[in-house]
Amino acid sequence: MRSPEAAVIRRAPFHPLLAKELREIVSGRALWTMLLILCPLVGYSFWQAVVLYGEASSAARDSPALASGLSPLDGVLVPTFGALYVAVTLLFPFVAIRTLGREKETGALRLLVQLPYRVPTLIAAKMAAIFGAWLAALIPAASAVVIWAVLGGHVHVPETANLIFGHLLYGLLVGAIALFAASISESSATAAIVALAFTIGSWVLDFALAGQPGALEWFSRLSLTQTLRTFEQGLLSIGLLLGIVAAICGLAALSAVWLHPGVPLRTRFMRSIACVAAVAAVFALASQVRTSVDLTEDRRNSFPAADQRALAELREPLLVTVRLAPEDPRYVDLRRNVLAKLERALPHVGIRLATTGQSVVGSTADEAYGEIEYSYEGREDKSRSTSPREILPLLYALAGKPIPPPSAGGEYPGYPLVANGRWTLPWFLVGLPLLIVIAWWRSRRPPQIAAQLIKVGGQP
Repeated sequence: MRSPEAAVIRRAPFHPLLAKELREIVSGRALWTMLLILCPLVGYSFWQAVVLYGEASSAARDSPALASGLSPLDGVLVPTFGALYVAVTLLFPFVAIRTLGREKETGALRLLVQLPYRVPTLIAAKMAAIFGAWLAALIPAASAVVIWAVLGGHVHVPETANLIFGHLLYGLLVGAIALFAASISESSATAAIVALAFTIGSWVLDFALAGQPGALEWFSRLSLTQTLRTFEQGLLSIGLLLGIVAAICGLAALSAVWLHPGVPLRTRFMRSIACVAAVAAVFALASQVRTSVDLTEDRRNSFPAADQRALAELREPLLVTVRLAPEDPRYVDLRRNVLAKLERALPHVGIRLATTGQSVVGSTADEAYGEIEYSYEGREDKSRSTSPREILPLLYALAGKPIPPPSAGGEYPGYPLVANGRWTLPWFLVGLPLLIVIAWWRSRRPPQIAAQLIKVGGQP
């Protein structure tokens, strides 16, 4: 038979706790300072992107070939949201830490854990408040998208929504890191240092180890920056999505383990090991999931539609042996133009990087260097090309299938636009900051949340 205390915990309403966490973030200066910094940062990035896009559009106005290479995703949206990425990396941890750091410094945490809420519920409320803070941080970038549409710019909803979704996952990941840092630290300053060690350390991994072979390449994938690149390319990777969600949930679980001050240290360590093991298992499973969806309007991450259908019919495994060094620009082109697309188009693809230790690009010491070998159903062929126009006919010949005729239409037209974005600067430098200051002033009204939480706790 369940105890009355368990019933109280089960019936305790969630909204007073969530309101308390939201009030905790809104009442601090970190959120509003970040928003005020974001306004000129996003505004300048957007204005510069519009100017550069207009210059490229002027050159492509009379050339359809050049116009087809103009994509608002690359030219405007990704640079604009890059400002949001910088702010979330460097400033958002200070906002997220406030959900827990101030309670630990003032001793309010010992009172909070005595309320009729389970620790996972407390963490869920804090993560919901972090999500609300990220939505506030999205306002300047979202207003830039609206302004771009008002200027006459083209907005493709699927790729734009995918980009925003990627930044949302990145923001929640940074927020979960900050929450975990606050749970293991006794002060907000220490928690900020720990959180920035994670975020800035990921930049070091990205710059120092990216493109390195073997175990170094695997470590470079732990960089937080890597979580955004796929979304910026217009891809929705199911494996990456599972990995990010697992990391967010794992960090939230670790925060719950270290939140309660009355749990023995040995118990915390044992539970932490279990959390890390569970997340590692999910990472291992997610790394085997290669399903991804190309949401770009120009289908840059996929072969033409006719080739996609023809390649999907090749059911036997395809083995590709690449004799190129990872730092060779030809390997980068091959990976982007052919190999990554083959992994998404064919059911079974195996890629083996078989370098011979040669690191000097252009050396003729190994005559086989630069060859790419394709093996399908016992038949083999070689090529040194990195262009799909030459490689796809080779694959069809190996499979004994005719080259599919190209589909009529479907060509990406490009969206050149020459717009005057100067009038947008007053919005980001004056208008939007003024609205933020007004919202900051109105948020300083005394709350009535403490009385609601006392009522939930059953106190007179």
